[in-house]
This record gives sequence, C-alpha cells and structure tokens, in this order.
Amino acid sequence: MSYGLIALLMFSSMIVLLLTGQRVFGAIGFVAAIFAFFLWGEGGSEMPFNASFVLLNWYPLLTLPLFIYMGYMLSESGIASDLYRMFHVRAGPLNGGLAIGTIGLMVAISAMNGLSVAGMAIGASIALPEMLKRNYDKRMVTGVIQAGSSLGIMVPPSVVLVLYGMIARQPVGQLWLAGVFPGLLLAALFVAYIVIRCKIQPELGPPLPLEERQMSWGKKIRLLKAGILPLIIFFSMTGLFLMGITSLVESSAVGAAAATIAAIAKRRLTRQVLEDTLRKSLSVSCMFMWIILAALSFGAVFDGLGAVHAIEILFLDKWGLSPWGVLIMMQLSYIVMGMFLDDTAMLVIVAPLYVPLIVSLGFNPIWYGVLYTITCQIAYMTPPFGYNLFLMRAMAPKEITLSDIYHSIIPFVLVMILGLALVTMFPQIALWLPSLYYTR
Repeated sequence: MSYGLIALLMFSSMIVLLLTGQRVFGAIGFVAAIFAFFLWGEGGSEMPFNASFVLLNWYPLLTLPLFIYMGYMLSESGIASDLYRMFHVRAGPLNGGLAIGTIGLMVAISAMNGLSVAGMAIGASIALPEMLKRNYDKRMVTGVIQAGSSLGIMVPPSVVLVLYGMIARQPVGQLWLAGVFPGLLLAALFVAYIVIRCKIQPELGPPLPLEERQMSWGKKIRLLKAGILPLIIFFSMTGLFLMGITSLVESSAVGAAAATIAAIAKRRLTRQVLEDTLRKSLSVSCMFMWIILAALSFGAVFDGLGAVHAIEILFLDKWGLSPWGVLIMMQLSYIVMGMFLDDTAMLVIVAPLYVPLIVSLGFNPIWYGVLYTITCQIAYMTPPFGYNLFLMRAMAPKEITLSDIYHSIIPFVLVMILGLALVTMFPQIALWLPSLYYTR
C-alpha cells in the first residue's frame, strides 16, 4: 500500500472515530499511535512519548492555564456582570443600544479570557434576559450574543491562537498582535450592522425608557468604576507585555494575579468562587493539553508519511490551482469541517498539512493564523452543528427555538465573511501591528 493511501486511511479513520462521539484527543491520539506502531514497529510507538516531551518543554504553554484561570475568576466573581451594567446604561438611549453594549462587553470579556465559551455564558446569562425583557427582537438578540462571543478566539489573549502557535510553530506574541485589529474590525462591523438595521427597523431594538436612564451622579460614577477595573487588569497584562516589561508567560501570571486581587478588592473571593474557578480552569487546561499532545503525535506520523508533499502535488499539479486558489480551498474546507467539528479538532487535523504548504506558497503563516481563526468563527455559527448554535440552544430560554437560533446568525455570518474578505485582501490589517512592534 502506498504512503498516500495510508495517509488517506489514517485521516478517514480519525474522522469516523470523531463522528462516533469519541473525545477529540482520544480519537486523534489513538489513530496516531496505532498507525505509528504498524508502520514503524516499536520505534514508531515512541512518537506519542516524544510528543509529550515536546509539549512539556514548550515554555509558553504556561500561559494557557493562567489565562483560562483569569477569565473564570472575572466571570465567577461577578466583575464581568458589573461591566455589562455600565454598557447597559451608557448605550441604552440608542436604538439597538443594548445590543451594541453587548458587543462591547464581548470585546472586553475576550480581552480578559481568550475563549468564546466564556463570552457565550456571560452573554446568555446576563445580556440575553435584559434585552428580551426590554422587547428586543429575539433573533437579533441571539445573533448578537453568538457573533460577539466568537470574538473570544480572535482578540488576545486568544487560546486558539496559542494552540495554532504551538502546532504551527509560530511565535504566540506575534499572533496575538496580529489578532488585535481584525478582532476590532469584526466588532466594528457588528456594531455597524446593528446601527443600520435598528435605524431601518427601530422595533428590533427599542431604546431604554427614560426612567431607567435617570440616576444620581454617585451611581453613574460607580458604574464608571465598574469599567475601569477590567481596563486596569487588561493593561496590567497586555500593556506591560507590549512595553517589553514582562514576557508572554509573565504577562499571563500578572493577569491572573490582577484578576484575583480585583476579586479580593470587591470582597467577592469566597471559598466557592475560588473552588469553581480552579475546577473549571483545571478541566479546560487539561483538555487543551491532551489535544495538543494528540496533535503533535498525529502531525509526526503525517510528516513521516509525506502527506504534506502529497497535498501540495494534489492542489498544484493535479488540480492546477494558483496559490490564491489553494488558500480559498483551504478556507472552504474549514467551513465544511466546522459544520461537524470544533476549532481545536479542525486545527489538529489540518494545521500539520496546511501550514507547511502555506509557507511554501509564499504566504505569511502569522497572517494565515488570523484567517484560520476568522474562518473558525464563521464555522462556529454554521448549521447544522455549529458549536455556538448548540451552546446558545442549551443556554437560551424556551421561547427561543432552534429555528430562531439558525435564522439569527445569517446576517452576522455574512458580516464575518465580509471581514474575512477584507483581511484576505489587505493582509496589513493583521500584520501591521506585529511588524511595528517587533521591528522597534
């Protein structure tokens, strides 16, 4: 049997296991270990063992549990809820103001967490009931929360970009900086859509009643303070890193410490909050570490089979695609896979194949990491099995049906495709900030 057929069999075996509902790391790691053993014997079975040493020796991986801890600490202690109340009052007088405030909240949560699930949980538990209570259109509301929460994997400290950096062997600091402007661009496009849509159809997002907007100066100042604290945490983490005072790992430790100190200052660091934060942080961190371990093993076997070269021959020689045609084909494959798999599974499956090909075609792998992440955001909300669709179904009240959720994402997916097209046509949207910072 040729190596090409073996690679195809390996890939299809993994897809079948994933479709049976097996855990991602279990399916991928099992396929890698079995094929390595039958291909190269006892020596091949050492590949997962060697991959574990690569993982444990990768110093920037320490950022993963620290950023996850920071996000859960802010969420469990209620600091994120305070931030939404500030947006709630400030943006309330506008048509669609609460939806705009929700996007602002999602950007802030993304900048303090790096996971989309945190933004989804906070948006569904805090923003969704408030907007429904004030007669916002339920499809507008669910679309806003799903689109806004997807920013969590783009805005630094994005955990997905950390995983991409690990698998693609690219510097995480540059990837984070590359995600800043694309993330803000998507948020601005969401806000523009909300403003235009609510201008045309004001009934979709009525303004807050006057009595809710009237409050004492003391209360307004307290609301303003609610927004200052997360900004201080974000600056202590990202600002110190950009100024060169702290390294990447040190900045994650500073962020985790700042979030804990903020919870103490607010007198909300109870035993229960600390226990829930640590349990959730440990659970998510271990999941990601197992996935990375499985990805390294799978990638090592694929490299040994020459699958990367086979993909290059297929795209360029047999199909006759141009470099841009290959790039578009890759993005389409992500969207198709995103209908059935989450972002980490997609990254594990195709990054070992696509990233070397991207480099050989002359594209910047940092820029491609941003394109991959935006495409993942789109895939998150693509039926029939988009990740965010089912998270929203699990968290939304009964009056919001699955049909409502599917219809709600259509305009936001189109907006995100526009954002993807802009970053594709103008790579400097992603590359300007890292090139500016790293050439100083």
